[in-house]
Amino acid sequence: MYLEVIREDVIRIPPEYLRRGSSFGDHIDRLASRAFEGSFDEDDRLIVVTYDHESIGRGRIIHGDGAIYQPVRFKAILFEIGESEVVEGAVSEVHEFGAFVRIGPLEALLHVSQIMDERVRVNIDRRKSRTDDGRIDDYSRVEGLDSGKFVQTTDPVRARIVQVSLNTSDPRSSKIGLTCKQPGLGPLSWLGETQEEDG
Repeated sequence: MYLEVIREDVIRIPPEYLRRGSSFGDHIDRLASRAFEGSFDEDDRLIVVTYDHESIGRGRIIHGDGAIYQPVRFKAILFEIGESEVVEGAVSEVHEFGAFVRIGPLEALLHVSQIMDERVRVNIDRRKSRTDDGRIDDYSRVEGLDSGKFVQTTDPVRARIVQVSLNTSDPRSSKIGLTCKQPGLGPLSWLGETQEEDG
């Protein structure tokens, strides 16, 4: 899911950064982070963070632009999503149609039909209260009508990715579908109960 790589790419250093007495090094970290973080690479992996930026070689100037296009080498943490991969995340929101689960830097949808093998009731209750440790509890949840088991906001969940549709121009609008309807998947509290019963 996460991997660290060393990459080389080119950043644009605008003319206003080329004042007398300043060096490229003063600006490379900020400009490289802004240029690459939050975008997908050529292998559809999300670049989460970049660091240890260094200029390599000489930059070039394009006629009529005035900026310097500077090759840089840096380390990057990438987030890779694979179809059928088992992931863990936390429920961030509950809606009539299902629950959103934060997996790494992205949100995935766990549709109500993919939460459990029984009929469910969705209880949307937007009342919120602050817990002793400062968290805000949201009482919205999806509950099984037969078992009474439920999943609600902040619950940790293990799920399998069943559908990936990445939007490389706007990563936050990518669509990722999840399922918990297989053995070993579901809210971790359910899995703990199952493991205790079996053992």
